[in-house]
Amino acid sequence: MHCRMDGRVALVTGGSRGIGRAIVETFARAGAEVAVFARRPDVLEQSCKEMAEATGKRILGYAGDVGKAADCNAAFAKAVVDFGRIDVLVNNAGQHIRGPFLENTDELWQQDFDNKVMAAIRLARLAIPGMQQRKWGRILNVLSYPAKAPQAGGSPTQVQRATGMALTKVLASEFAPDNILVNALLTGNIVTDQIAGRYQRANMDISFEQHVANTGKALPMRRMGTTQEYANMACFLASDAGSYITGTAINVDGGSCPVV
Repeated sequence: MHCRMDGRVALVTGGSRGIGRAIVETFARAGAEVAVFARRPDVLEQSCKEMAEATGKRILGYAGDVGKAADCNAAFAKAVVDFGRIDVLVNNAGQHIRGPFLENTDELWQQDFDNKVMAAIRLARLAIPGMQQRKWGRILNVLSYPAKAPQAGGSPTQVQRATGMALTKVLASEFAPDNILVNALLTGNIVTDQIAGRYQRANMDISFEQHVANTGKALPMRRMGTTQEYANMACFLASDAGSYITGTAINVDGGSCPVV
């Protein structure tokens, strides 16, 4: 089975690092051109340059805040001008923010909702009409496995991720007749830049590699996952290989989620 994306154009939010970057590079190696929407212009520019050189494909960056409607509209419009269309949308932006429920302010809830839920809604609303015209489209919503199994102290992120799963099912059901397939990937313990950042802030007296190994020991597969393993599933769903899969929420977590 070959997961090819030749002739396709993808838009990936949060694609300058971590899981998003792995998805961009994997899509490009599969033949796609990619628009990357991320917040920090300097990191975005350098990342796109590196990925384009590594893959030999056109990868362009569009700086902006996914939590702002104007930025979503501007980035999408520029990408369509540059690439002609968007065939695949990957909603990946948004940091993992959680804490005690009574300490989470209205402002924190609103910020998280805008970055995770409204960003996906706005970009899907922009992408779907073109997909309908071409009778082909893919939308992938990057969530986390607590969307299926929320935990104490998991708000606001886990609530927004559950909302993202409901959005996935609504879009999949509504636009299946247009051959627009919408799925969610539920993230588990993946080694990313965010994990490295938390390690640094914790000032641990062990190496990052040992920290990753120690964390992995508590997981069903006895290891953390890689961003490439995650991107492989995204590429499958975004390609014609996944042509009869829609409305699903797939755990990419090495068995961590207690819910199927």
